[in-house]
Order: sequence, then C-alpha cells, then structure tokens
Amino acid sequence: MRNLTLMTDFYELTMMYGYFLQGKQDEIATFDLFFRPFEESNFCVVAGLQQAIEYIENLHFSDEDIEYLRGTKSFNEDFLDWLKNFRFTGTVRAMEEGSIVFPNEPIMIVTAPIGQAQLLEAALLNIINFQTLIATKARRVNSAAGGAGVLEFGLRRAQGPDAAIYGARAAVIGGCTSTSNVLSAKMFGFEPKGTHAHSWVMSFPTELDAFMAYADTYPDGCLLLVDTYDTLKSGVPNAIKVFDHLKSKGHKPLGIRLDSGDLAYLSKQARKMLDEAGHSDCKIFASSDIDEYVLMSLRDQGAKIDIYGVGTKMITSHTTPSLGGVYKICDLQSEGVHYPKMKISDNPLKITNPGIKTVYRLFERSTDKAIADVICLADEVIDCTKPYTITHPLERWKSMELTDFYAKDLYTEIFRDGKLVYQCPTAMQSQAKTFSNLEGFWEEYKRLLRPHIYKVDLSDKLYELKQKLIGERRRSVVK
Repeated sequence: MRNLTLMTDFYELTMMYGYFLQGKQDEIATFDLFFRPFEESNFCVVAGLQQAIEYIENLHFSDEDIEYLRGTKSFNEDFLDWLKNFRFTGTVRAMEEGSIVFPNEPIMIVTAPIGQAQLLEAALLNIINFQTLIATKARRVNSAAGGAGVLEFGLRRAQGPDAAIYGARAAVIGGCTSTSNVLSAKMFGFEPKGTHAHSWVMSFPTELDAFMAYADTYPDGCLLLVDTYDTLKSGVPNAIKVFDHLKSKGHKPLGIRLDSGDLAYLSKQARKMLDEAGHSDCKIFASSDIDEYVLMSLRDQGAKIDIYGVGTKMITSHTTPSLGGVYKICDLQSEGVHYPKMKISDNPLKITNPGIKTVYRLFERSTDKAIADVICLADEVIDCTKPYTITHPLERWKSMELTDFYAKDLYTEIFRDGKLVYQCPTAMQSQAKTFSNLEGFWEEYKRLLRPHIYKVDLSDKLYELKQKLIGERRRSVVK
C-alpha cells in the first residue's frame, strides 16, 4: 500500500504547523466534502471511497518524509517530533460507492482533531473528485447506450497511470461491463476484454490471412476488426468467410468491430450482410471517439450496434474534465462546546451549510421513488408517521407537504475513533448499488439533456442556523 501522506498541498502542512504552535491541534473539527453544481449532470455517482480508506489507513510520516520537511526549513523540531507519531484517530461518515449524490450534499464527513482533518483535504479531494467524475460520465454513457453493453477502453488516452487504473474502476462502478486495462481488471476483479488492432491485420499478407490466423488463435472468441482497408467491400465479406469456416468446425464466432467511418451507416449495412449470410447471432462492436452525445445520435439513426468500446471521452470526462469538489469546515469543538462554522460569500453558490449534518432521502411509499433529499443537522430525525414539509433551500415560500413517505439516512460509518469499521464491497458490488439506486429515481431526473431539477432542501432547523450565522457575521462587519 502506497504512503500518500505527502500528497498534499503545502498549505495543509503550514496550517497544521500553525494549529500546533497555537495549541489548537487537538481541537475537534468537522469538515464536509461535497461538490458544487455543474452544467452537465444534476447528480453524480459516488466512487473512490475504497482508495480514500486505504489512504487514511496508511496515513503516517516516514523518517524520509520528516527529513524532507526538515529540509524545507518551514517547521521547528517540536512539530517534526509530533509528526513522528501522527495517525488518524477521527471518525468518517460517507456515502457508499454507487450512491447517487446531488450538489451540496456531503459525500464524506470527517470529524477529527483539526490537524488531522486538515491534512486529509487535498488527497481526499483528488481521489473522490476524479473517480466520482468518471463514474458519473460512465453512467451517462451507459444510459445513452440504451441497453447495449459498454466497455471502458481509455487506457492509452488517460492522463497518467493512476487515472487509467482508477478511472477504469470508476467506469465499472458507473455501469461499464468491463475494461481493456489488464492491471485494473486484475486489481479490482473484473475480466479484461479486447480483440486485435489494425497492426494485426497489416502484419499478414492479406486481410483474410489475418482473420483466419486470429480465428485459429481464438476459435470460440473470434471478434474481427473489419475497417483496416474497406469495411463493406473487404472487411465484412472476409469476416463472413471466416465465420463460415468456424461454424463448419463447430465453433461460434462473436462478431465484428467497427472503429472508423459512419458507424450508423456501416453498422446497418454490416448487420444486413451478416444476417443474409446466416450470421444473425454475430454481434457488432463499435469504437471510435464515442461519448453519450454520439450514442444518442447513433440510436436516433437506428444504428445496429450491440456493444460499444468507449475510451478517450469517458476516461477524461471530455466535456466536463473536472468535478468542483470542495472540503469545508462546518463545526469546531472547543472544551466540549460546538461552534458551527460556515463560509459566507457574495456568490450564493459558495455559501456553505454550517454544523454537523446528515442527509435524508425521502421516498414515496406507493412507488419507492425518491421525492426529495433534505439536508439536516445531525441530531434531527424525520418522523415518517406525521406529515412533513419540505422547503426550498433559498426560496422558502416554495414548499410541499409529504404524507405517505419513508426516509433513508444516506451515510455509513467508515472510521470510528481511527479504526476502520466498514468492509469495502467489490467494484462489481458497487456497480450493482449504482443500478439499484438509479432505480429509485423517476426517468425525468435521469435524462441526459435538461433533466428535471431534483429537490435538495434544507431542514428548517439548518436554515435557521444558517440565517443566524449570516446575521451575526453581518452585524460584526458593520461594527
């Protein structure tokens, strides 16, 4: 397990040093990790928790780390001695991987001595932001595929080895059936998938020779790339000859792959040719710079594609290359007293929610579909036996009374007093959770273009606390 303790912005360490010199290092702080609204999706699929756990479990400063920090000449020896025994002793609550999360809802809530909680900021954001972004993109791609399988093919275009490995994992959590990335498949327990490249075809005297050689190598797993020279005049006819040969020997070929050209037109023509040749059971696989918008267009054109390989535009989340995740303090304890904290800004979107919180998802009993989420203070309990009014977080005149409903707390305890109390599921189990959670939402919330806005409201108690703190801050500024 890698030690990523120094994978942090330097200001985390300078703040830790300041807390230490001020005698504040043991004050208990709570931080929320959440993301702000962004244009492409009104919700995200949580991913990255397993790697976040591994990071926290292995949090320590090695002798080499301390020697490096000594060389920066930014810290005294007392602080460096304190770092020698540094371990995480706090509590973490989080949404599990595969959970559906909306803007401003904490994905993770960290309560720990402030020096510890502060150090986690940069690494947790790096891990959770990236994997949640890719899982969300994969969800969108799989939704647009309309039931066709999607494989993650982004290894060679990912922005570095870690992005390739953990991006493939996140893509599977978001719905992809597997990946071409062998190391990621080995690490996270899925079967790697792939066929052959154009170089295979060009390494033989003829295309037919190349196809026959591949069929000899994989007689029961033969999927042929047909666009090296001419898809419809050469590739598909030669594939049909090979498939005829395989079937005469009792084997079952898989199909063909298209990697260039007009995928809608070529897939329809190829499907017709395969069917007429008696190979209606052979699948058509397609790749070539595909994303959810291309997939929607292909579906509109009636493309005959069974499986997609999606690479560059998914592994880089091409249209939205970053998730606006942030990590903000929301509560500070001093001598047993809680002091709710919040950031105040001229931009309403950057005003944070104070206090230690939880989030309830409210479901209609008759349909098991989600109605709204309510961000509450942690000591609040929603009584589902009585009518409950949900209210817009800003426009308080917008409200709705619920009667026949039930509520789910969205958080699971991960660490308690520094001890891991959670067993991570496999990536495939987290994928199943993604599918299950998506079933809990009406289609209008999940559509890819201009989805209906899902209600994420503040409880009255949290709203009143927020207004109280804003008022106090304004009065202090006026003075």
